[in-house]
Amino acid sequence: MEHSTAAQAQTAPPAWEDLKPDLPARAVKRRTHRLPLSDQADMGRWELYKPLTDEFKAGKLDPARWNNPNPSWKGRQPGWFSPRNVEVKGGQMHLSMRKEEPADMPKAEGYHTWTSAAVQSKERVLYGYFEVRARAMRSHGSSAFWFYYSEPERWTEIDVFEIGGGAPNFARKLFMTCHVMHSPEVKQHLSVGGVWDAPFGLADQYHVYGLEWDEASLRFYFDGLLVRQGPNVHWHQPLTMNFDSETMPDWFGLPLGKDLPSTFSIDYVRTWKKKAPEPGR
Repeated sequence: MEHSTAAQAQTAPPAWEDLKPDLPARAVKRRTHRLPLSDQADMGRWELYKPLTDEFKAGKLDPARWNNPNPSWKGRQPGWFSPRNVEVKGGQMHLSMRKEEPADMPKAEGYHTWTSAAVQSKERVLYGYFEVRARAMRSHGSSAFWFYYSEPERWTEIDVFEIGGGAPNFARKLFMTCHVMHSPEVKQHLSVGGVWDAPFGLADQYHVYGLEWDEASLRFYFDGLLVRQGPNVHWHQPLTMNFDSETMPDWFGLPLGKDLPSTFSIDYVRTWKKKAPEPGR
């Protein structure tokens, strides 16, 4: 994922809103797994989109759905995406970070000391409701769920969450950011970012993270509660779905050996699309 200083990024659109839900007093209770946690009454009229839904019950990563690692990116230096750091077991997908220098690490390209992991969907998706139940790793390595695609005329990105679960002063911070790297309408990097401070460490237990993305708006959810929302001005490009862990030397700091290996665990990912309108409606 890309990060820039305020001087590098254009001014963000003004209508974004960050909310501060009262947790755990307003905790949402799930009545059914057929629907997003934040919409148990099905006001959005959702139907499950199976190509980007995975309960990780097969005991191995589904090669029809996922690339391991990202086929077009080797990682944020110095951490290298190693396919050996992705494991599916116990009905979950686990992405690990380790302090190691395997023989196949491309050191000449600036990778050294740490390996991490990345999984990317083979399909691109435009709009929907995306929900994961996950636990961030407890180290300086990032735990992230995000969408992006880069092509010559357009490169956009939606970061549902980026978490430094073991980094000092970051353990409770949930970062949610939308980027436009370039497009016909935006000639330089535009970044619309927000951060929500949780009342607990995000690596302490599993939580449910959601993104509702449609033509008009983007809404970010934590344990079924809305924490950020804003207008969809630029994010109308089909994007890949991504899970990864990166070294973030200028943000979370480099991982400490005493904290490794550390693991980012994903219990499930579920995707819904809105049902087609009923005749006469």
